[in-house]
Amino acid sequence: MTQSKHRLSVTVDPELFQAGQREVRTDQADSIGAWVSTAVEDKIHRDRKLGLLRAALAGHAREFGKITEAEIAAQQRADRAQAGSFAADATEGRGRRDPRA
Repeated sequence: MTQSKHRLSVTVDPELFQAGQREVRTDQADSIGAWVSTAVEDKIHRDRKLGLLRAALAGHAREFGKITEAEIAAQQRADRAQAGSFAADATEGRGRRDPRA
């Protein structure tokens, strides 16, 4: 983000504070403030992405109609079947594609 910082006082649940302390202790964050800043930045990016996804779904619904529960269930079945075939390929040593292919 920016080089200049603003001081902020917040109250958090003990579990969150302990998690921040743990991250600092294990050198995963420079400070609790840096850890919180990263979390807020991640939330901003995630919210933006969700907004884009909502807009894309709304556009799809306008053009093709609302996605039905049956369509979602069918896609979930297809995804599970495909994931199962990837898992089988991995156990047989064929789980990774040659990046040159």
